[in-house]
Amino acid sequence: MKPKQQRLILAILALVAVVGAGLLAAAALRDQAAYFYTPSEAKAATITPGEAARLGGMVEVGTLRQDADGLTILFSLTDGKASVPVRYTGIVPDLFAEGSGAVADGQFNADGTFVAEKILAKHDERYMPPQMGEMPEHLTDTVVDGGAPVAPTAAATAPARAPGQ
Repeated sequence: MKPKQQRLILAILALVAVVGAGLLAAAALRDQAAYFYTPSEAKAATITPGEAARLGGMVEVGTLRQDADGLTILFSLTDGKASVPVRYTGIVPDLFAEGSGAVADGQFNADGTFVAEKILAKHDERYMPPQMGEMPEHLTDTVVDGGAPVAPTAAATAPARAPGQ
């Protein structure tokens, strides 16, 4: 076999391997990927019941109620244009409340109800991690305001004292 034919065979084998890896990756992602819908998009779209989806919006005020079993909650997610009823069984995050943002992972039923398997509560844009509360004030001002660096204060530039001084 000539070297030119060997290179051609290697190139074809490499191409087959790359295409095979791509097909395997696409098949694996199909089971894991979930399309994100807002309530108005979900109402307008034709969604196959049982298909994995993610629904995000605000928990509509006055719709949150607990089922008799104590673990199942029913509420509606809204984007201001449409609302979708959601059913969830489990423990909700601490930040979950009426009027707050939430994202639900799950699937739609044939009747249009979204059955959530996981609820993620959103915090507002002013959220700061608890560790930020322990930082000196002049540093948190810079981070929170996002402005130019703040000149160090006299207390921050003073030399450290040894214990007992």
